[in-house]
Amino acid sequence: MAVDEHSDRGRRLLRVFKGEHEGPPPLWLMRQAGRYLPEYRATRTQAGSFLDLCYTPSLAAEVTLQPIRRYDFDAAILFSDILVVPHALGQSVDFVEGEGPRLSAITDVSELRRLDVGRARHKYTIVAETVARLRQDLPREIALIGFCGAPWTVATYMVAGRGTPDQAPARLFAYRDPAGFGELVDLLVATSADYLCDQVAAGADVLQIFDTWAGALPDDQFERWVIQPTRRLVAAVRSRHPEVPIIGFPRGAQALAVRYALQTGLDGVGCDTSMPLHLMSQIHRDAQVVIQGNLDPLLLLAGGEHMRARARQIVMAMSGLPHIFNLGHGILPQTPPENVRELIQIVRSGVDA
Repeated sequence: MAVDEHSDRGRRLLRVFKGEHEGPPPLWLMRQAGRYLPEYRATRTQAGSFLDLCYTPSLAAEVTLQPIRRYDFDAAILFSDILVVPHALGQSVDFVEGEGPRLSAITDVSELRRLDVGRARHKYTIVAETVARLRQDLPREIALIGFCGAPWTVATYMVAGRGTPDQAPARLFAYRDPAGFGELVDLLVATSADYLCDQVAAGADVLQIFDTWAGALPDDQFERWVIQPTRRLVAAVRSRHPEVPIIGFPRGAQALAVRYALQTGLDGVGCDTSMPLHLMSQIHRDAQVVIQGNLDPLLLLAGGEHMRARARQIVMAMSGLPHIFNLGHGILPQTPPENVRELIQIVRSGVDA
């Protein structure tokens, strides 16, 4: 392989969005910077709290770069968290070790008044500084992905004050007071658009919108609280940055993912582990979007021949389609780093000798 071709390998992720997708797919993994890496754990200890890590550009950039140095992924994804947005708005957010996030729950529409869009800009500027550092430090051939949480998913944490198994608090709020819940979602659409646009202005090449709890909603509510807000968020970003590719990740959407792809205006759809491969192909055929996913993170943890066989099966099933190889959710903390390296070798077989 010629030197100039090798140096351009990572831009293959961007070329997929332009309809160029010959050979094995580009590859990155959700939570590729995280607790499974010893270097991440060392930096996390140095930072103090999780939010301090997110809001210290030098350290957030460092942990973003760690998996790139170790594995040479085709893309780096900004190290941050979807709950930066409510925290920036003034909602109290803490991350409790072993338990997850804790927020001051919003139980009725009157409590929205304590949120302040104006103060969010300060936190967004800090995150944008991390993006700018990354764009400066990353080789140009490595794509840089910025992200935010989708309005529905972020709202579920803001209403419940924590993660819940079925998102019942947010669903009840939306049923009992759809206008009030709509105010929260509208606020999140507007401020998330600003947040994403700041990331693009700072150097992000691609954006991803994480709708982790999309699958908790029935079809009519999925239309109202997932599709419609995502469409407005995508349109708001496109009005300022029309060229940036945007991927949506509607975890648990299953057959509704086709409608999601058709109606949101997204360039790509991330598919979770439960998404059948034939449905991934259908999403592309029906909506002409890039598809991303969807190896089981538990299979990556387990490793071995079953992992190798499934990875090959995904690559073969998506061959000829605009596909970005990824997991169906994030890397688990117990995952052996050597399993990640083996997965990359399997996916790239024949690309880099």
